[in-house]
Amino acid sequence: MLREQGTGPVELASPARIDEVLAPWVARSPEHPALIEGSRVWSYDEFRNAVEATRSWLAGKGVQPGDRVMIVNENSAAAVVLVLAAAALNAWAVPVGARLSAREIDGIRAHSRARRVIYTVAASPLAAAHARRHLAEVEPLPVGCGPVAVGPLNPACEPEPREADPTREVAVLIYTSGTTGQPKGVMLTHRNLLFMAKVSGAMRRLGPGDRFYALLPISHIVGLSVVILGSLLNGASVHLCPRFHPALAARALAQERVTIMLGVPSMYALLAEYAEVNGFSALPRPDLRAIGACGAPLDPAVKLATERLLGMPLHNGYGITECSPTVAQTRLDEPRCDCSVGRVLPGVETKLVGPDGSTIGPGEVGELRVRGPNVMRGYYKAPEETAAVIDDEGWFNTQDLARLEGGNLFIVGRTKELIIRFGFNVYPAEIEAVLNRHPDVLQSAVVGRATGGDEEIIAFVQPVVGATPSIADLARHLAGELAPYKRPSRLVLVSSLPTGSSGKIRKSELAVLAAGLGRDGA
Repeated sequence: MLREQGTGPVELASPARIDEVLAPWVARSPEHPALIEGSRVWSYDEFRNAVEATRSWLAGKGVQPGDRVMIVNENSAAAVVLVLAAAALNAWAVPVGARLSAREIDGIRAHSRARRVIYTVAASPLAAAHARRHLAEVEPLPVGCGPVAVGPLNPACEPEPREADPTREVAVLIYTSGTTGQPKGVMLTHRNLLFMAKVSGAMRRLGPGDRFYALLPISHIVGLSVVILGSLLNGASVHLCPRFHPALAARALAQERVTIMLGVPSMYALLAEYAEVNGFSALPRPDLRAIGACGAPLDPAVKLATERLLGMPLHNGYGITECSPTVAQTRLDEPRCDCSVGRVLPGVETKLVGPDGSTIGPGEVGELRVRGPNVMRGYYKAPEETAAVIDDEGWFNTQDLARLEGGNLFIVGRTKELIIRFGFNVYPAEIEAVLNRHPDVLQSAVVGRATGGDEEIIAFVQPVVGATPSIADLARHLAGELAPYKRPSRLVLVSSLPTGSSGKIRKSELAVLAAGLGRDGA
């Protein structure tokens, strides 16, 4: 089987646990900004003290080592403090986005059996709504992060056993729905997170002079391991953004000395649309030195529009929550004109296999497997599901389809998203890329629908604001670029596509909508 090894040895970052990332910078530059939340600036020394005080506060709330502490949040200093304080107490943080529905929040609370649920009500009206529903009591954190709401103590919570090696203890439990829509708790250790923080920081050359724009929610793995921990491990400053809005992002780039920005492709698409609607051919970004896309396939049209708008390469990467998350990433000194996700990270191994486990050669499509210090410990309370994706040699099956060309990975699609039509393999990402090149299309999403032993292709299309593309026009556009078997059976115009709190399109919801559509017409 073809195997690609990231170049260069990588040692684990010097801290053994995520709550220790602040200490070196407290000793070296205690007054340097660690977090910026609105007009409030937290120095490294202030933030370390906040974590220690919150650790004692959590202990006073009955939280013990091995307990789970669920944090319903949007990006805020309180959320970061709570994650690190839980780790300092040897408990597991369970950061959960406040944008989730009541059903989703309740499902995670039940599955994790958290000792306490904390809601960052000062930073999030949505978290406040969940807190009221759960009869949580509002009280101040002891560190000036604003009030939080504290749910009732769960006496049925059973602490998880401690590990002899502290780096192998679970630091966070992040729930991901994946393709099934059923939440799974991904157990990520201190070693997982610190490995990713160190490698991602080194690849972006993060240092004290940087200000990382935290658009991505810390309830998702990129926001936590790459943005928050990657910045704090390297002495950089984090500019917290509770939720994305293109006008606010444009202002931050112009006025807040942002040097690094990561976002999902839909964020960049909305930023480009904002600029076009307001007549901007370029956006001021005096200190910005690097931008990257993650979390969803990067469309060539979005990449081109973003690069024209910001005047620099939009770097791409690939990851999955179970891999902490990054597997491959384009290098700052190797920008690409295509949508490759770049080279495999140093210290990480990959291989591509066929359906029968056979060898896959360069240029061929195979299922991507990953092994390395970034791979999760497993799914919480789901040993059978864990065994189904991690084999005895430690290889994790991403269930993503990829090909390798010249040492660079290209993600083709997901195994479970693969559409079989007339006996041919159809990859949704290819169709979406063609649709998104149409000038009236903001973004699109393609799903399959079973029909009579075959599959239909259903494409959901969100037009640019003010545009009114016709189905016939979109069909003609597709016909000029795709073979007949790849063309959608049906095109559906929608005012917006359903997204999760990270901005990633939720195809599981679209699959349900597709199943309910009538069978007649295009």
